Formats: sequence, C-alpha cells, structure tokens
Amino acid sequence: MDKKQKMIEKLEKNLPTPKRNEQLITKKDIKDDYEFSRDTYRDLINTGSRSLDTLAELARESEHPRAFEVLSTSIKNLGDVTDKLMSLQKAKKDLTQDNEKKEITNNNLFVGSTTDLQRMLLDKDNVIDAAKDKE
Repeated sequence: MDKKQKMIEKLEKNLPTPKRNEQLITKKDIKDDYEFSRDTYRDLINTGSRSLDTLAELARESEHPRAFEVLSTSIKNLGDVTDKLMSLQKAKKDLTQDNEKKEITNNNLFVGSTTDLQRMLLDKDNVIDAAKDKE
C-alpha cells in the first residue's frame, strides 16, 4: 500500500459517518403520499365550504342554538383542515431537504509534509520537493 492510500484511509477515518435511516423513503413515495394527502385535504376543504353555506342558512332559519353550535364547530374543523394542509406542505419541504442534505466537514487535520499533501491533492509526481532540491 502506497503512502497516498494510507493518508487517504487515515483521513477517511476522521470523517463523520453519514447517518442512515432504517427506512429509506424514496422521493416517489414522498411525492405520492403528499399528492394523495393534499388532494384529500383540498376535497375536505371544498366540501366543508359548500356545507357551511347550508348550515348557516339552516341556523338562520331555525334560530336554534344547536344549529349555531354545529355551524361554529364546522367552521373550526374547516380551519383545522386548512392548517393541516399547510403543515403538510411544510412536512414535505422538510422531508425533501433532509434527503438532499450533505455532510460538510469544516475542520480536517493533515499530518505529514506539505509535499505529501500536494502530491495527494494534485495526484501528480511533479511537485516541488524542497528536501530533494537541497541534495
């Protein structure tokens, strides 16, 4: 094993190991689930909006307290579903960003001469070697 390979192995030992999820979620699964959930929430919102008009008319005509209670509960539920739709979009964004994140190492330590480092980085043998020039 040559010096370059040894240095590379030693440097790789110090790099953090990427964390693997036990269940790998593919982008297609995320996209399919997101679209299904989004369509379901949108259908619920549309149905809820249409039913609110009917409930409001019924509450006005009957002037019964229970009708107004049902109307207010429906309004609250419709608002909750709208919030869930927005949370779904944020969750999708978080999931896709997690899959795209890359490990960044800011601090590395190289132990060796500058000549060895130049050879390793440039992968060339035409690096100036001060020790050989003195001989």
